[in-house]
Amino acid sequence: MQLGELLVTSGIISQTQLEEALQQQRDTKQRLGEIFLEKSFITEKVLAEVLEFQLGFPLIHLYNVDIDPQAVKLLPEEAAREYEAIPIALVKNKLQIALIDPLNFSVIEQLQLITGKEIQPLLGLRSEVEQALNKFYGMQGEFDEWVEETAAEAAQEQEEPDALSSDAPIIKLVNQMIHAAVNLKASDIHIEPDETSVKIRYRIDGQLRLERELPKNMQALLTTRVKIIAKLNIAERRLPQDGNIQLQIMGRRIDIRVSTLPAVNGESIVLRLLDQSAGIKGLDELGFSPRNLQIFQKMSKLPNGIILISGPTGSGKTSTLYSILREMKDEEIKIITVEDPVEYRFNGITQVQVNTQIGMTFASSLRSILRQDPNVIMVGEIRDPETAAIAVRASLTGHLVLSTIHTNNALSTINRLQDMGIEGYLIASSLACVTAQRLVRRLCSHCAARTLATEEEKLLLISHRLVSSQDAQQLQLMKARGCGVCGHTGYHGRIGIHEVLAIDADIRTAIVENRTRGEFEQLLEGKAFRTMMVDGLEKVMAGQTDVQEVLKAAFSE
Repeated sequence: MQLGELLVTSGIISQTQLEEALQQQRDTKQRLGEIFLEKSFITEKVLAEVLEFQLGFPLIHLYNVDIDPQAVKLLPEEAAREYEAIPIALVKNKLQIALIDPLNFSVIEQLQLITGKEIQPLLGLRSEVEQALNKFYGMQGEFDEWVEETAAEAAQEQEEPDALSSDAPIIKLVNQMIHAAVNLKASDIHIEPDETSVKIRYRIDGQLRLERELPKNMQALLTTRVKIIAKLNIAERRLPQDGNIQLQIMGRRIDIRVSTLPAVNGESIVLRLLDQSAGIKGLDELGFSPRNLQIFQKMSKLPNGIILISGPTGSGKTSTLYSILREMKDEEIKIITVEDPVEYRFNGITQVQVNTQIGMTFASSLRSILRQDPNVIMVGEIRDPETAAIAVRASLTGHLVLSTIHTNNALSTINRLQDMGIEGYLIASSLACVTAQRLVRRLCSHCAARTLATEEEKLLLISHRLVSSQDAQQLQLMKARGCGVCGHTGYHGRIGIHEVLAIDADIRTAIVENRTRGEFEQLLEGKAFRTMMVDGLEKVMAGQTDVQEVLKAAFSE
């Protein structure tokens, strides 16, 4: 029985979905299984189980298998990636290989010719095969080989010449480290020395994950190579340095911000990866609830005032600002930004880079921008009273000002502006909207499963009036499980939780009268204001994330 028929007969997909997929297959020549996955008709796990039944090939989960590095060496990297194949073990002169398509006999013949071994094909999940390819043909295998060959040389103070040599293995290894990070959609690479080793960690979906631990004698080589490509001073080890790297990886333009920091055990290095080719998301892609999105879009169309995005570092504030600019961009509007640094480049928008070494700060840049006749001004961050005062003045003279500020929630932003010395009547006159946000990990759509809610979860949802006591008794929520697609974390990607505070007449009066926090909260209760906690719990009810993620992000609520 064909794959499509088997899925329809099993009730996994409908006949209409099959016909839609078959039409796309005729147009694109893709594999039918890939089309089902692309259209989210089925999960990768379901596809693999059906293929295992249909083809009679055993499904192997690579995360449960000890892959033999000696078997991996029998198949060159180029062939392994081309044929999407990962060798597992050599058993009685038979080479076991996990393949996405174990029925492709021409591929199996090629693998036999290349390895000189009889091939025993096994069915593997695409995500797990790709993960294994990156692991064994990426950093790990190369590092293991290189450590064995060059540890003695590195220990004899040959670090810098080796790092500078055009054919040095370190060049390839640093490139592979960055390529692997891009493949895993990491936002940062951390190179952290301690007393006996150097740890390489990736930040993926906001969580740090240890990828590799190197011997201590590799530290100088690694540090020197990163400094060279970031155009930093390799001889300066006592002061922090900042640099930039621009690369083309798999047809994508990647900008990398490099920061070095002298520490007790050597220089700590962080590489922030920015994928310029990914584009700027629309506001409707950032996780705003329909109500919050409607308010926020309405505020962004105002001719003047201040719109502030608040939250800690890494909460997606800059991405939200860029999304607003994307919607605002128009031939009839002049938009100028002042940023530190400029993360994404916009055609049709004037972008200014802060340079504190020559006195070009947010405040000084803002003064000059006001003489450039802009309609909209975006200030990367309001850090000090001077910048805040100029932003207020700009909004009162007919400009729409967008910026970010470090506060825990929307209401505390008003207090923060007061602490900066801005008078209440000026805040009330200029402030249009405050949006506080956090990022929470999104449940993996391939493996999340419904589970009966715990008593603590039920009480939390009842206390926030999202479910009644009666409905809570049999309440089921989606919970993380873990699979090859999400790296067995149970999460894949992130989604924003928000609170959007539009400043209306009542709130302006309360600001001028310097009301207490409790009075503000009471005022907002009658306006159907949603806190980040409530917004997050609504996303829990919708199966997008779980209670643990929301509590971690919105603990201050």
